[in-house]
Amino acid sequence: MEKPSTQPDSSTRFVELIKGASESPGVYLMKDSRGKIIYVGKAINLKKRLSSYFQRQDQHSAKTALMVARVADIETVVTASEKEALILESNLIKRHRPRFNVVLKDDKRYPSIRINVKTTYPKIEIVRRTPRDGAVYFGPFSSALAVRQTVKLINKTFPLRKCSDRTLSHRSRPCIHHQMGHCLAPCCLSVDPAAYRAIVKEVILFLKGRTPELIKRVRRHMFKASAAQDFETAAVLRDRMVALEKTLERQVTVTTDFLDRDVIGTSGSSDFSILTVMTLRRGFLQGVRHFELTHAAAEKGELVAQFLVQYYHQAHNIPVEVLVPRLPENSSLLEETLSGWKKRRVRIRHPRRGEKRRLLEMAEANAKNTLRERIQKSTGEAAVLDALKRRLRMDRKPLRIECFDNSNLAGTNPVSAMVVFVNGRPHKAGYRRYAIRTVASPDDYASMSEVLARRYGKIGPANPEPDLLLVDGGKGQVNIAMAVLAQLGLSGRFAVAGIAKKDAEKKETADKIYLPNRSNPVGLGSDGRLLLMLQQIRDEAHRFAITFQRKQRTRATVRSALDAVPGVGPKRKATLLKHFGSIKKIRAATVHELSELPGINKNLAEAIKRSLSCD
Repeated sequence: MEKPSTQPDSSTRFVELIKGASESPGVYLMKDSRGKIIYVGKAINLKKRLSSYFQRQDQHSAKTALMVARVADIETVVTASEKEALILESNLIKRHRPRFNVVLKDDKRYPSIRINVKTTYPKIEIVRRTPRDGAVYFGPFSSALAVRQTVKLINKTFPLRKCSDRTLSHRSRPCIHHQMGHCLAPCCLSVDPAAYRAIVKEVILFLKGRTPELIKRVRRHMFKASAAQDFETAAVLRDRMVALEKTLERQVTVTTDFLDRDVIGTSGSSDFSILTVMTLRRGFLQGVRHFELTHAAAEKGELVAQFLVQYYHQAHNIPVEVLVPRLPENSSLLEETLSGWKKRRVRIRHPRRGEKRRLLEMAEANAKNTLRERIQKSTGEAAVLDALKRRLRMDRKPLRIECFDNSNLAGTNPVSAMVVFVNGRPHKAGYRRYAIRTVASPDDYASMSEVLARRYGKIGPANPEPDLLLVDGGKGQVNIAMAVLAQLGLSGRFAVAGIAKKDAEKKETADKIYLPNRSNPVGLGSDGRLLLMLQQIRDEAHRFAITFQRKQRTRATVRSALDAVPGVGPKRKATLLKHFGSIKKIRAATVHELSELPGINKNLAEAIKRSLSCD
């Protein structure tokens, strides 16, 4: 079929695209000329919503005009209701990550606090995934340090168990936490489950921000114990109450109505903006989180609507009120959806005066300040990359830098690792680990040659080429890299450099940077930020390689230690490791503990102990 010689105007083109669109509620997916989804939207009436994009196009925002200009095809999905369309839109945005939608980063990098209330004796855990498994979660929190400090305070104040489920099941005597009065030792002692659960409820109250209520409860129990002349229990409760009162003094009260609410502020443009969430529980400020949004909706109401559905879809602690800088068009639908998830009425409000307006202005000020800081940081990183381009004589800015480092221990378990930095920041999704396959002896050059051939022999859409290849080493490693690239037909496609540590014996004062076809290291000038960035990238590659090498060595040690035991095959080895978790714990186990496992009798348990004690 021949293509017309002239391209039809956008209005004519989209009349054809939406001609068969339904007038029912649903979701629409806009695609570019390559078939990639660039925007996902929802509508009560699909046909009307799509038609609105092509009426009065001169009144579109810059972001919408740019998006419409790139649309080559539109796909629609009809749903039974607008509420279903709202949830489907959120799921499709998470799956396809369209360029012109608000796309939140996965929260797995943020820590949360977990209490598995389904167990008889729950414990406090710090986790980074929060599935709907029946446990109680608090968070996620933006500061890992703050989470660890909170857990440390809880463990000192409330005598919950600290050990893992595996340790709980086979511990034979109480640990030091019990001796210090920080654990009731349900692993060994008879602990009333009801009394233990009462303490768990107090911890949950504390984490919910209800410290004043908890203090009253502890004081009441303290007086009750004192009246019953149980002075030892009363003293423990007194110490707990004092610790909670000190914690309350450090908390910041920002409201007087003591409601659970989140406050959302935004700052920036559709190209780059910051959305800030201030979390208030029972009137106390618990934390502030910031989200970077690129190519987001230009209109604040649309941006807030897309954010709310994604943010609260998997949340475990939805507040009863959300304050926003502008009410979305479908705020009543959003309230209904959030209320259904929380199983309690949730209100979305745009305050115009009073205490709530002050909170909103505080969130907006935080967003504005964070935006300024991050723009300054990115501007500084861009300046460093520009300077690196000049100093390393590159034909383009090193936006993507890949760095390799090898690691082995006395020639055993040789590995290599690659780290990726994009725009001067770690891009951990691009990190790769390599177990050396063809080199038996400790040969750094041969290992580097193998790994570079494996990496750059697969350049494609899923494995883009870098702007700069950085190797840990000097002229020798750089020459190896150049030889590998020549064999692959990639000479000149991107820059290559090596970073070598300073030689203390030669009284060198700084690490050296080597370029191909140069015998002497290149000078980076007086700007110390250039060398510092390359050192940080090299050190990250070194850390990543060493971590992988240790894991490989541990696996090899486990395999060799158990393989040397007569009568222990793959099945029994798996049973031992699953139960104890490590060779160290198997070695520390008693013959009785070993013989209790399925498939291991007393004679085999004794053989295991003899074999491991000789290692």
